[in-house]
Amino acid sequence: MVPKYTYTLHNDYSAKYGYNEIIMKKLVPLEKDIQFAICEYLEIKRHFFWRQNTIGMFDKGKDTFRSLPKYAMAGVSDIIVIRNGIFIALEVKRPGGKQRPSQVEFQKGVERAGGKYFVVASVTDVINIGL
Repeated sequence: MVPKYTYTLHNDYSAKYGYNEIIMKKLVPLEKDIQFAICEYLEIKRHFFWRQNTIGMFDKGKDTFRSLPKYAMAGVSDIIVIRNGIFIALEVKRPGGKQRPSQVEFQKGVERAGGKYFVVASVTDVINIGL
């Protein structure tokens, strides 16, 4: 089970007031962990999907990422699902996360072409959209 909160000792109060204060901070999962959980769920439900990587390959010799090929798209969603002939793009964000401009443009293209696009932050979000 993953803890929902982490506890840290705030030492500034110790020096100032002679005691320690425990501060409770909510843990926010990493985007990659959310993606993994969603993919596990989609696999269990036997959906046809794939995880889309959109970062160019790293060139060790030049110490930089190679640019994407000519027709590769920037902003492609993290997870692509095809269900009943419908293209569904899932953009995974941490709670409160925002889309980059290239992701907004990709969303517009998907919707213009008749597909569906969702920004999700949990397996629950995926269940709530009907997958």
